[in-house]
Amino acid sequence: MLDANFPDPFVLRAGTQYHAYATNGSGGNVPHAVSRDLVHWERAGDAMPVLPAWVQPGLTWAPEVVQLAGRYVLYFTARDLKSGRQCIGVATAAQPAGPFRGQGSGPLVCQVEEGGSIDASPFVDTDGRAYLLWKNDGNCCNLSTRIYLQPLARDGLSLTGKPTDLIQNFQLWEGAVIEAPTLHKAGGTYYLLYSGGPFDSDLYAVGYATASKVTGPYSKSADNPVLTSRGAVAGPGHQSVVTDGAGQTWLVYHAWTTGQIGDQLGYRSMRLDRVTFSGGRLKVSGPTLTPQPAPAPPDDRPPISRLLCRSLRAGVAGDLLRLRHWPARP
Repeated sequence: MLDANFPDPFVLRAGTQYHAYATNGSGGNVPHAVSRDLVHWERAGDAMPVLPAWVQPGLTWAPEVVQLAGRYVLYFTARDLKSGRQCIGVATAAQPAGPFRGQGSGPLVCQVEEGGSIDASPFVDTDGRAYLLWKNDGNCCNLSTRIYLQPLARDGLSLTGKPTDLIQNFQLWEGAVIEAPTLHKAGGTYYLLYSGGPFDSDLYAVGYATASKVTGPYSKSADNPVLTSRGAVAGPGHQSVVTDGAGQTWLVYHAWTTGQIGDQLGYRSMRLDRVTFSGGRLKVSGPTLTPQPAPAPPDDRPPISRLLCRSLRAGVAGDLLRLRHWPARP
């Protein structure tokens, strides 16, 4: 979908566009790309060109964005100069493209005694309450890794209440780490997606757990992992969920190319596959190696206009667009 180094991707749907954000690299502190169809992407510069004073440059990871209280709020991981750990910061902007500016004089979350805190992911429940999920960076220091959840203030700039420990690494495929939480609600069930295993290998994969309440308890699926290496796609993970213009859900993730794993040999490109949530079960169609039906673009037209256009298109042969993942590099 984006055949370039774009690790830890997150995609936000805003208006008639999709906005993708990634871990730092040649594209800046927060590389940013835009698309109208989730298939064709255009690089759009650095969404956070200036880092907060508490941050050591060069280690800005896994940004995710949500709209709260009339503005866009970005959560990111960065090296805290004071503690020397990776910690979570927050920044805001008037537009999804930024420029995002850091808020506060230090990290929002920084569990120094647990190795640090990374991979922040916002979630807004159907009742409008917002939460932040993250992972303690325990694998840096031979500690267990856990996924936490804590309520956010209405503006998203501070936390309220106390954190809840949702899950930790104990399944064999997870190895020493679980990370990259994504929370999605469908049919009254909360689906907690996460990645596990060493990120720089073909063992990296995606699993999930479910609960009937946002705070759990969560039960890991017996089907885990549900997205694993296949063919030319190696180490798929660090996923996010995005809904297209037709209401279909898609899983965005990064992966290496088989035989070119590790930053010295290859890069993690952004990829896309259908994901469905039903009856407490999550199913991912990939990694797909052949063409698949394309997502529907965002549609801001009034409901009657949308219905009319769909009626006119009904029965027209060849209306199905196709997309294919980028082939392995030679």
